[in-house]
Amino acid sequence: MSDEGAPAGDESRMTMLEHLTELRRRLIIAFASVGIGAIIAWIFYPQIIEFLLEPYCRTLEAGEECQLYVRNPLEPFSVRLTVAGYGGVIVAMPMILWQFWAFVAPGLHSHEKRYALPFVWGGVALFFSGAGLAYWSIERALDFLSQVGGEDFTSLFAPGDYLGFVIKMIVAFGVAFEFPIVLIFLQILRILDYRKLVRGRQYAIVGIVILVAFITPSGDPFTLMILSVPMWLFYEISIVFGFLRERQSRKAAKDS
Repeated sequence: MSDEGAPAGDESRMTMLEHLTELRRRLIIAFASVGIGAIIAWIFYPQIIEFLLEPYCRTLEAGEECQLYVRNPLEPFSVRLTVAGYGGVIVAMPMILWQFWAFVAPGLHSHEKRYALPFVWGGVALFFSGAGLAYWSIERALDFLSQVGGEDFTSLFAPGDYLGFVIKMIVAFGVAFEFPIVLIFLQILRILDYRKLVRGRQYAIVGIVILVAFITPSGDPFTLMILSVPMWLFYEISIVFGFLRERQSRKAAKDS
């Protein structure tokens, strides 16, 4: 009898203590990667700040000075720590995804482990695609929010407020773009199938809109649309993946 349907290797018989030891090891590696990434972000802080300020600078009229205003002596240091921390997570994202996969892989069937590289690199590509979309949309969101407030207001942003807004947007979009990876992974584990996704489509669309409104810091209609539409498309792509995967499995079973 083929052993394709069973988890491969002795790792399938790991005890609870061994699982916890393995989890601890993977977490240590992931946190160490974040620490190394944070050091890199700390070193390149001036370049990162210039990059993050660019969307705000593009919203200003000609002749207006593009700068942030510090409200207390500790703010520059705390902002640098925050940027380094989030930067560390972003830089370490490939290693974080790999450690997650390495932890769950022993419990997967041997034929399911072929998804390792697509899972990791697909997750990385989607995260940075979401981050790029967020960066592009920040200027539009700032324009919209300033127009809603009216022309009687002058924007004088503090570093913590502005950079917090930008970083939260980038991280929120990046994490949201992992949505199809989660749905596909759940289908690989047979927790979900494409039929359940089809039946729950209407509820999922409403849930996506609510989730986007909750996780994005601006809450403006433009940002809501620019993130909700890709997440809906990802949902549909996950349905197609599940359908094709099941059809392939049926064909393989029939041929065997």
